[in-house]
Amino acid sequence: MRSYKVALLPGDGIGPEVVGVAAEILAYLAERAGFTLEMKEAPIGGAAYDKYGHPLPEHTLALCKESDAVLLGAVGGPKWDTVQPPSLRPEVGALLPLRKELGLYANLRPARLSSALASASSLKAELVQDGLDILVVRELTGGIYFGQPKGRDADGSRAVDTCVYTRFEIERILRVGFETARGRKRKLCSVDKANVLETSRLWREVADQMAPQYPDVELTHMLVDNCAMQLVRDPRQFDVIVTENMFGDILSDEAAMLTGSLGMLPSASLGDRHTQGGTFGLYEPVHGSAPTIAGKNIANPLATLLSAAMLLRYSLGENDAAEALERAVEKALQDGLRTADIAAAHQPTIGTKEMGQAVRERIEI
Repeated sequence: MRSYKVALLPGDGIGPEVVGVAAEILAYLAERAGFTLEMKEAPIGGAAYDKYGHPLPEHTLALCKESDAVLLGAVGGPKWDTVQPPSLRPEVGALLPLRKELGLYANLRPARLSSALASASSLKAELVQDGLDILVVRELTGGIYFGQPKGRDADGSRAVDTCVYTRFEIERILRVGFETARGRKRKLCSVDKANVLETSRLWREVADQMAPQYPDVELTHMLVDNCAMQLVRDPRQFDVIVTENMFGDILSDEAAMLTGSLGMLPSASLGDRHTQGGTFGLYEPVHGSAPTIAGKNIANPLATLLSAAMLLRYSLGENDAAEALERAVEKALQDGLRTADIAAAHQPTIGTKEMGQAVRERIEI
């Protein structure tokens, strides 16, 4: 029997609620699809800092390294915004080193709009009613988030962050972009700021040099400020967008709102390590920890469930289970089930656990 190990990192805020729902559905899918799933939980983020004095304990990192995939909830919140030194704050001390230690350089963020949620999009219906399916491929371990030097002068009057990219880093993420585009509509838009930044000029140069290796993929270039505008002007012009770390962080959140809510956007962070079913990866919803609604059973679990579907597909190779889960999510939406963040005015809503149960009831495999 096929057997896999998955690390569960619930984290902070609504993380434990949405990861709990996803874990139950993953166990159900494993039973129905005929594979075994060993799921172990470990602390991360503020919860780990409170208990162990560090947002990424060594045993959490060790569990991730021995697993086939990682499912992460969310980290951070106002409670830890003033932790000193800043390197121990959850977002800085957990997420960034976790990605670096696990070699997760390719972040895939699909923004798909269900036809049932066209009215929930922040755009006019005529811009999205025929469907929206964009994939942002974001470089995850380089750029300004990791570049050195970084810090502030002793008197606090000056701060510096350094943006650094090597040809190797650019080539490997562009290859993910080209290969992904090849499996979709064969359109790749490389986003940079080549009119100002030296790193972007190198990025564009490498992209043009690689393009002949993919004659079946149409490569275009777009400046990041124009791309931000085009996403709200005519989002359907895009299929796959590939870009550097900070640009990808911003653009993928913008793309998320085109789908109606951050609560609908999953993500996968992949590296080069192979598993028996695919590629090791970390999967997480794009929404944050949302501490103001934590524990109230009102968070939207669908981004986490769709992240779990990506986990099944990319790391475990269980494509039938992944597709069954995605179909079940879509069916729940088509049947009019809504959490508060995606509900229209006066539309009845259901809670986190109830949405999870609704999806489970619609799984056919």
